[in-house]
Amino acid sequence: MGTDRLDEVLAATYDCLTRYGVRRTTMDDIATTMGVSRSAVYQYVRSKDDAFRRLAGRLHEQALARARRAADDTTIPYADRIQGVLAAKLGLVLELQGDSPHTAELLDEKARLFGGICSDFTAELRRLLIGLFAEAGTAEGVEAVQAADVCIALVVGLEGATDPQCLLPLASDALAAGLCGVPVSTVTAGS
Repeated sequence: MGTDRLDEVLAATYDCLTRYGVRRTTMDDIATTMGVSRSAVYQYVRSKDDAFRRLAGRLHEQALARARRAADDTTIPYADRIQGVLAAKLGLVLELQGDSPHTAELLDEKARLFGGICSDFTAELRRLLIGLFAEAGTAEGVEAVQAADVCIALVVGLEGATDPQCLLPLASDALAAGLCGVPVSTVTAGS
């Protein structure tokens, strides 16, 4: 399967999503947006649902790659690594919420098409955060799992805030410091 053509199919799927939403988009819409026949689109995806699942999977995987890079960067303080993981989730949400009222459909954990992708994404972010808190250490009485859950709740809360990107650094620094019990902006891996 040609990656370039699949990229074109997914780009056309996203374009249709922004205009029509998942339910109203048809394979004909995707094909017309690409400037090809419907049968040409079927060479790369099995159905409209397959196209949307692949699109959602790709967008979530790109955000997850950003989160993994942040979590793995041992040259920066833990607070920055935690913020990087949270920024990957927040960035995905803000991007999809900003493009169209329909694009946020790709974030619905209860959706038949995307629920598993969204749930797996959040579970992997949680796993990354648990690892970071296990490395950094947590305040007395706080377990790494609890710290990760609080961080996920923070970013979910910021998704609906006014100017969430401005609030994220402040909130994540304060949260990380409180959960770790030390000013984590100065603590890096190995120190």
